[in-house]
Amino acid sequence: MKRRELLKLGYPPALVKPAFSAIAEAARAGMTKKELRRVVRHLVSDPAYYVDHGHFGELARHLLAPSPVPGPRSMPRNEPIPFAQWGERLEEGAVAQMANACRLPISVQGALMPDAHQGYGLPIGGVLATDGAVIPYAVGVDIACRMKMSVLDLPPRVLDGERERLRRVLEQETRFGVGASFRKRREHAVMDSDWSVSPVTWRARDKAWAQLGTSGSGNHFVEFGLLHVERRDTGLLDPGVYLALLSHSGSRGTGSLVATHYSRLAQKHHPGLPRELRHLAWLDLDSKEGLEYWQAMQLMGAYAAANHELIHRHIVRALGARVLVTIENHHNFAWRETLPDGRKVVVHRKGATPAARGVPGIIPGSMATPAYLVRGRGHPLSLNSAAHGAGRKMSRKRARETTTWSRTRKLLADRGVELISAGLDETPLAYKDIDTVMAQQSDLVEVLARFDPKLVKMAPEGERPED
Repeated sequence: MKRRELLKLGYPPALVKPAFSAIAEAARAGMTKKELRRVVRHLVSDPAYYVDHGHFGELARHLLAPSPVPGPRSMPRNEPIPFAQWGERLEEGAVAQMANACRLPISVQGALMPDAHQGYGLPIGGVLATDGAVIPYAVGVDIACRMKMSVLDLPPRVLDGERERLRRVLEQETRFGVGASFRKRREHAVMDSDWSVSPVTWRARDKAWAQLGTSGSGNHFVEFGLLHVERRDTGLLDPGVYLALLSHSGSRGTGSLVATHYSRLAQKHHPGLPRELRHLAWLDLDSKEGLEYWQAMQLMGAYAAANHELIHRHIVRALGARVLVTIENHHNFAWRETLPDGRKVVVHRKGATPAARGVPGIIPGSMATPAYLVRGRGHPLSLNSAAHGAGRKMSRKRARETTTWSRTRKLLADRGVELISAGLDETPLAYKDIDTVMAQQSDLVEVLARFDPKLVKMAPEGERPED
């Protein structure tokens, strides 16, 4: 018999292995296949009949044992712990998801950013601190998705005088979309890391190498633009206008495999969670699966960083340019941090930017609106976090149904933006106003500089989104 047959008969997952052991023992003792099937089918419906059986007695006693009473660490709270919220008129679904997350018995503190919108498990823009546990879907499917900016020594005027060269380099040195890869694989030390930390990463290593240095679909992009620095206290650049390269992408297909595998494992560990909390199932960090996920997540962080490093390295090299300053930050990750009261927690930032005091970061708008170079203020109620972008105000489906390319192209032309490729679901009209979002979180970050996109490449129309 196979595992799925036993489960279909009604055997609990935890007793499948003991059932196989009892079957093997009985078979060695001479019981025929027909007899075995009859006993296995009857036993699960009437275990009391078999408590004294020589081969199946122990299994029968396990089936008769009462289920353990759920302890306080497995029972959701009746009411959520309070959570801080930034922004106005946030999606009801996002707020409800945040409240659900704060009902978990492991939840310690939560916060909702002004770019929040509904996702799976934790909402996009949700921040959650937990006690000794990690929630795969509170990290997200695109583990360690990140922003990276390279400020170049080329004069800003090349955006006009040498735009064809910039466009050609973007086309040659980037690949976008599900399964995207380079004909000749790119090299990076991350592939020499220990990919055996999880059976998922071990099996997917070749896939990850094939996609090394590429970008995803959905809201992922690589673009040239102008960085306007007006302040003298940035600690990064003198005031002026600079040509900069900005990218947004993550851990590609391998990160998605890790997230899906460990979220399913977590759900099996917590079968009693109500439906609305199912995608918030967690793994204790002192468990084998929790440690595997944590190490796989760290590896995916290094892999996502390597993807950006290669994108920037190859583009900069093709241009014959030099990098003046590099800034990067990531979201869709979990960090071990200490709260002001000294309590050690795991902070999940799903679509939220780390914004501890003095920490630089990048918060993008859309293909036609600015990105902002910021510095964190370290607000304790936000768990040292800020928005990771403008945030969507309409779903991808609604964007395709209610907007047009002609309207989008007019908006891009008005802003002086050339679009190489993208899907209509990424129209700027689908996003909240980035300046409103920034105003709503002025107590979380301070703006150091403004980046205006001018030459943008994203996954082409028709690609399945994986942001």
